[in-house]
Amino acid sequence: MTGLSGLDRTPELAHTSAMPVTYTPLIPINIASIYQGPLPHRMAQCTPDTKTAIELVAHDLAAMGFGIRLSDLFRSHDMQAQSHADFVEGRKKAFSPTPGGSLHEAGRAMDIDLGSIGVPLAQFWEIAKAHGFSPIIDAPDPHRSESWHFDCHGSHHAVYEYVRAGKAGTMLAPYTQMAQSAILAIGVKLDVVPAQDVAFLQAGLICLGFDPGRIDGVEGNRTVKALGDAGADMRDPATWLSHALQAKFPGEYV
Repeated sequence: MTGLSGLDRTPELAHTSAMPVTYTPLIPINIASIYQGPLPHRMAQCTPDTKTAIELVAHDLAAMGFGIRLSDLFRSHDMQAQSHADFVEGRKKAFSPTPGGSLHEAGRAMDIDLGSIGVPLAQFWEIAKAHGFSPIIDAPDPHRSESWHFDCHGSHHAVYEYVRAGKAGTMLAPYTQMAQSAILAIGVKLDVVPAQDVAFLQAGLICLGFDPGRIDGVEGNRTVKALGDAGADMRDPATWLSHALQAKFPGEYV
């Protein structure tokens, strides 16, 4: 695939951070669940903007006399691996990708109990979309698999559109690269990239509107050019980028 970031390697950038890189934090949320009581602690974490979105959805439903219960939110690498194994081995019917491919791993996806919301799914879609959530299926049919799954793309929607526009080749689907970007943003290691810091730069540059190529963790001319176009501090590009992302998307950090 010509034109992708891994081709025509250039001399390596300086990747030693003089200051700590700022990652999107995962913060706790107290939310009702299908279990007895709140969502269990190991799942009850999400990014700040996702927490805000969940609470606004819950507020709107409460105003109508209804509520929302979750069955899933955050998954660690190991939890995602187990979910994928359960799908492959037939213990669960709904598709679950390998680690590195789900927004659950970034604290940006929620699975809801459809019986708790009290309104038709089509109406819930409108409530959820108004607060930044996107359904993962294309029609509000409660009988379809994953009708319960909603994502908060945040800044990483730019990655989805970038890949969909054909700017990152066809090896990985837009959703997969968006999930990778969101996982990198919280500082969690991706198994599929050779250099975590380079992949972090590539994902962040796309979120800021630049053109580094595919998120492959390989440092090539296209990635270096995108850093130059962005005006990055080449002595410490990761810290520079993390501060630029925080400035542009403050709701994802506070």
